Amino acid sequence: MNTPIDWSCRVEAYLKYRRHLGFDLQFDETRLKSFARFAQDNGSQCLTLAISAEWARASRNPNPISWARRIEVLRGFASFCLRFDRQTVIPPRDLFGRAHRRLVPHIFTDDELRVLLDATDCLKSPSRLRSATCRTVFGLLAASGLRISEATELARADVDCQAGVLNIRQAKFHQARLVPLEATVTEQLRNYAVLRDRTVTKEACNCFFVRDDGRPISGRSILYALQQICKQLGWSVRGDHPHHRLHDLRHTFIVRSVMQLYQQGKTIDQGIAALSIYVGHAKVTDTYWYMTGIPELMSLAGERFQQYANEVTT
Repeated sequence: MNTPIDWSCRVEAYLKYRRHLGFDLQFDETRLKSFARFAQDNGSQCLTLAISAEWARASRNPNPISWARRIEVLRGFASFCLRFDRQTVIPPRDLFGRAHRRLVPHIFTDDELRVLLDATDCLKSPSRLRSATCRTVFGLLAASGLRISEATELARADVDCQAGVLNIRQAKFHQARLVPLEATVTEQLRNYAVLRDRTVTKEACNCFFVRDDGRPISGRSILYALQQICKQLGWSVRGDHPHHRLHDLRHTFIVRSVMQLYQQGKTIDQGIAALSIYVGHAKVTDTYWYMTGIPELMSLAGERFQQYANEVTT
């Protein structure tokens, strides 16, 4: 009689092995622990193609992209399990299609951004701080292209309101960078800091953005506020995602930054390289991934191409 496999222990062993090699695996850990519970509940004695597919389809998001991303995480774990059990089956990468198909994001218009910031006044809280926090975070994301995690993890010392620079210490892939801001953005951060310190008399943490009780805000609470406001405004989503996302503000910043390059007559290739560094991308191709062909951008690109064509033919 075979001894039942403790899938939780095997997952922990895999995570320990990979982290010893320098990998973070926060996303993988959540998914693999979910698989361990699923396999344990089903009494699985081996990692088979059937159990992999069944677990992938058990995702809360009933779409092939979510299933494919689960398979992507499981493949590394399956390779690890193959060392101990030769009957292990590594699920094929394309079992449910590509895991990183690009979904069209919602690109906010300038009018939408103005309405969104004004609408934060409707957010209820014991003080004015919640609405001020959400308004400042929304504005910062739209004006700088920061990831929401970069904004929520800002310490007070990371925000230099004198120089107008943010010190991003823990960006994606453990990269750090300095982010210079426009004077209007710095002014809003300075005003928020004054209101925060006047509202929260007892400092509960060292974070720049805080809740009414002085504790750190979370990306989840800011996302909830965004979707709550969009629902109250009766806005529908343009693109392929079911709801408005904070990450759409990052997409919006990059698209509008490229529009600005066209409007200023600058070289797009050089501008994209600088923009890629500014938003903290490891490769310039990552910045191109964020591009969305909204009508305003395509019109500017068309005008630039027409100018190029006229120069070639004359």
